[in-house]
Amino acid sequence: MKIGITCYPSLGGSGVVATELGKLLAERGHQVHFITSGMPFRLGAFHPNIFFHEVDVNNYDVFKYPPYDLTLASRMAQVAKNENLDLLHVHYAVPHALCAFLAKQMVGDHLKIVTTLHGTDITVLGYDSNLSDMIRFGIERSDLVTAVSSDLIRQTKQLLHVEKEIVPVYNFVDKRRYYPKEVTELKKKFAPNGEKILMHISNFRPVKRVPDVIRIFAKVRKEVESRLILIGEGPEMGLVRQMIADLGLTSDVCFLGKQDDVAEVLSLADVMLLPSAKESFGLVALEAMACGVPAVTSDAGGLPEVVLDGVCGYLRPIGDVDGMAEAAIRLLKDEGLYQELSRNGIERSNQTFCHEKIASQYEALYEQLIGIGHLHD
Repeated sequence: MKIGITCYPSLGGSGVVATELGKLLAERGHQVHFITSGMPFRLGAFHPNIFFHEVDVNNYDVFKYPPYDLTLASRMAQVAKNENLDLLHVHYAVPHALCAFLAKQMVGDHLKIVTTLHGTDITVLGYDSNLSDMIRFGIERSDLVTAVSSDLIRQTKQLLHVEKEIVPVYNFVDKRRYYPKEVTELKKKFAPNGEKILMHISNFRPVKRVPDVIRIFAKVRKEVESRLILIGEGPEMGLVRQMIADLGLTSDVCFLGKQDDVAEVLSLADVMLLPSAKESFGLVALEAMACGVPAVTSDAGGLPEVVLDGVCGYLRPIGDVDGMAEAAIRLLKDEGLYQELSRNGIERSNQTFCHEKIASQYEALYEQLIGIGHLHD
């Protein structure tokens, strides 16, 4: 198959999943064309089946703002024609599904549109009455719509009243890269006295509730010698730093900033903290589990579909700092329990969320959409 993929190329779960999926499809012999505003940061090394088409937005005087959406639609149509694409797989309803619909109008009905909903396009933009009709239109005009969790499907139907069938296809983890690494020497740098390491990875936006991470750590540290590693950057970083200083935790917290590839650092952690207010899936929790690191998370959105409470981590109500701290302390004090949850997490990530399984699921959906007969023309 010849597949076009459009996603946001920057850091973020949707861009990571879209890029990793494209790489898996290319490994399977499909031709994959990324049509994005910049090189997806996880694209990595050269692959003969992967092509990158940049969307270059011109600043014409007639436009007050650069017309990214129109330029993207035009580029999608151009690549679809030139490369004879079978389908466009777009990640996010707005603006990508709408741009794909415009491209299809230019190219013809043989070009199919697959839209994957990742969350923010529904859980944030869907509440904006100025955008909800447009999001619904993008979903309804797609030939196939998938979502990364059953909870996101429920929210989409409830909020936007869409009639279209939405197929659940989970995010995945590549077990060839995400597995427990040998990090004994590296760990000594962060925890020289054998302290336990708690970790949090996010974009430091209010929805991630990073202040809760600090409060949890403060409680854990009173019971267990531990340190906190924070990965990522974002608008609440200043607030978080001030909070750490006010609580006298500065010497026990390490900031690693943005990390393009967290597969190498995840194994440093003993527990992953993810107390988000909203989380359509929870890719960070899954990647941690794959590395044998139990996650203590909120029960928001799709997280209960990823982290099974008491099996491979712990779920607590949003804002339940005491409950999350208690769960982390329990894990860190009981080695037998810890090992059991660690093993369960690896097994669950390798089975339910295996990269091969999810890639095959998408492949089957594509084939169904464009018709097996067409594949062999």
